[in-house]
Amino acid sequence: MSKRVTIFDPPEQDHSKALIENVLDLTPVVDLGPVHPSLFYRSKSHSNKSLFVSRMSSLIPARYGIPPGARGIYGGAAIAQSLSAAMRTVPADYAVHSMHCYFVLAGDSEIPILYHVERVRDGRSFVTRTVQARQRGRPIFTTTLSFSRVGSGGEKTLHHAVSKPDVPLPDEAEPGSLKALSNAGGGPFESRKAGILNRTSPNPEDKKVRRYIRARGAISEEGGYQAHLSALAYITDSYFIGTVSIVHDIPRFSSPAELEKLLNALKNPSDLDDEDITRALRELKEEEAAELRRRLEGALNRATGPKEVDHKEVGMMVSLDHSVYFHNPRAFRADEWMLSEIESPWAGEGRGLAIQKIWSKDGVLIATCTQEGVVRLKQDKPPLSKI
Repeated sequence: MSKRVTIFDPPEQDHSKALIENVLDLTPVVDLGPVHPSLFYRSKSHSNKSLFVSRMSSLIPARYGIPPGARGIYGGAAIAQSLSAAMRTVPADYAVHSMHCYFVLAGDSEIPILYHVERVRDGRSFVTRTVQARQRGRPIFTTTLSFSRVGSGGEKTLHHAVSKPDVPLPDEAEPGSLKALSNAGGGPFESRKAGILNRTSPNPEDKKVRRYIRARGAISEEGGYQAHLSALAYITDSYFIGTVSIVHDIPRFSSPAELEKLLNALKNPSDLDDEDITRALRELKEEEAAELRRRLEGALNRATGPKEVDHKEVGMMVSLDHSVYFHNPRAFRADEWMLSEIESPWAGEGRGLAIQKIWSKDGVLIATCTQEGVVRLKQDKPPLSKI
């Protein structure tokens, strides 16, 4: 089957905006001129549905969050673009406070996504929308969002929030204390490690993985606070369910050799000529090797003999659902450093749960997120049957 778009080609990239704005920008189908006969669009005053298309045909190249050679779509793109589509259908005095998402099918990064927005309810204090992301007529992602009218809580309200941990900003930290992750190639956002609280604890549920994150470049004023909300939603899916394996001290790759094998499978080996990419990959390999040594030494120290070392390797990891609670939608900029802290209170039955809190640069709690995913280990013996 041809990979060509079957309906229309989305507009070209707008170079006056930050990359993440282009990645998340949508175009109403009605603004694209003639469309496929099977698509019917009515104006807002005559219909409870709206249709949008993603601007970029290749949503997320491999270096933006998908393993080299993979064909999927970064989940944060569907989350953020769905939010962007829904926000276009609500009054200006309503702000999103929650969205609950389900990943239905793997997407194809070579095909634009159509976002179908349905107006479920328009109330005096709350507005509800559902968004379904489709490719070639099949749903790949669905979410329900709730918006609240600004000031609807009244003059007297309850207030409390978890304080931001005392972690130095990347620009203020001592050299080498925060190590840059592989943001090679100038992806839509950048991330810096900020340590793991209680890293040596024998209890995975006690550990908290911290990172500083921000959108790359300056987000334009044209997008307003909604552009920062969409960028935040995009970032919430990064390094999320992977926390489950991190708190169990399971490295992302079984060995440096496995990582080398993956790197050799890059679709564009010429990327390795880029100095930033080469440095990032070298640091990643060194980091993985050090983590493997640390894990093996710890296991040997606890065991009575080498045979008791319990080798664990992730065989499958995929997100099932994703929820975001937005607390202060106008109190941050997504292109400034935000602190993310992720913990995993539970894992079992081949699944894991992760909870994330995100603070603005100024210490304001701006979001709380949850995600459950499939986290299956490679088994010593094959299972008796498949699901």
